[in-house]
Amino acid sequence: MKKLIYFFVALLAITASLGLLSHQMKAADGVKTANNSLTIFNWGEYIDPELITKFEKETGYKVNYMTFDSNEAMYSKVKQGGTSYDIVVPSDYMIEKMAQEHLLQKLDHSKIKGLEDDDPKLLNPAFDKGNQYSIPYFWGTLGIVYNDKTVKNPPKTWQDLWSPTYKNSILLTDSVRDVMAMVLSKHGYSLNTTNREELETAYNDLLELTPNVKAILGDEIMNYMINNETPLAVVYSGQAAEMTAENKNLHYVIPERTNIWYDNLAIPKGAKNVKAAYAFINFMQQPANAAQNAEWIGYATPNLKAKALLPKSLRENKAFYPDQTLIQDDEAYKNLTPYWTGVYNDLYLEFKMNK
Repeated sequence: MKKLIYFFVALLAITASLGLLSHQMKAADGVKTANNSLTIFNWGEYIDPELITKFEKETGYKVNYMTFDSNEAMYSKVKQGGTSYDIVVPSDYMIEKMAQEHLLQKLDHSKIKGLEDDDPKLLNPAFDKGNQYSIPYFWGTLGIVYNDKTVKNPPKTWQDLWSPTYKNSILLTDSVRDVMAMVLSKHGYSLNTTNREELETAYNDLLELTPNVKAILGDEIMNYMINNETPLAVVYSGQAAEMTAENKNLHYVIPERTNIWYDNLAIPKGAKNVKAAYAFINFMQQPANAAQNAEWIGYATPNLKAKALLPKSLRENKAFYPDQTLIQDDEAYKNLTPYWTGVYNDLYLEFKMNK
């Protein structure tokens, strides 16, 4: 009987040992387990890959990096469930929407290091008072890139884009809010207006812009501009930074009133590894890492200590780190109700059909 007991004890010990060995082998091979992995859902090419490797080496976590191409696509994936993301990177208005729908966890600021290094002007935003759900990742503006080879009188305001001299010359970013923002700003209206008359005025003005619009595109805009194929484009400041670095004939202009946007790190409600999520946030808050990321991406870092580490040519470039006086009247997008989101979408689609 004792021999039989010893046999079963030995068998259990061997089984446990094999289970532990299997777990260790899976972790070593990069197979994601509940406690050693971090799943990040971010925009494409929106982090220096070397930082992912560095994070993995420093923390022991294995990163599962997944990408999306719009806030709405990210929102749908998170809302549907299925995949448990530990970090997501929504923009301003989407943070507000997801918080309202209880899709984000409230952050424990006692677990976050380096928040005091961020620019106070970028903290406590209207879309997330007290940064309860989000930490700033990058920020920037919506503006105009022009090529000085073909544009001799550079635009300074949105109004200038309606000039007949720019016939069939302008590329627009394929985004409802950004295209509407351009024309709403032109009239001095709020970028978040829910005034039907103002929206109709903006729509009619967009129709008048149609002869000047060469195409409405996504990221392809950058190649067209870099290759000197189009004189003008309406783009985000980060895209402009990349373009102007590749082609010295390109320049970025921030119009008098425009959108100031924020992309943010947040932890979804369904996160499986919250500890790893905080570790990643703290890793990205380190000035050296934030500076490396900003230099690689080309977008503006909210981290003042990181900004100080950037090359002088970057940190003193007013097109990408504008003075507060230039952007004090700029607006971030707010979350619109489903009804008004539909109104914006309908007007924009009608404009595209006319194009």
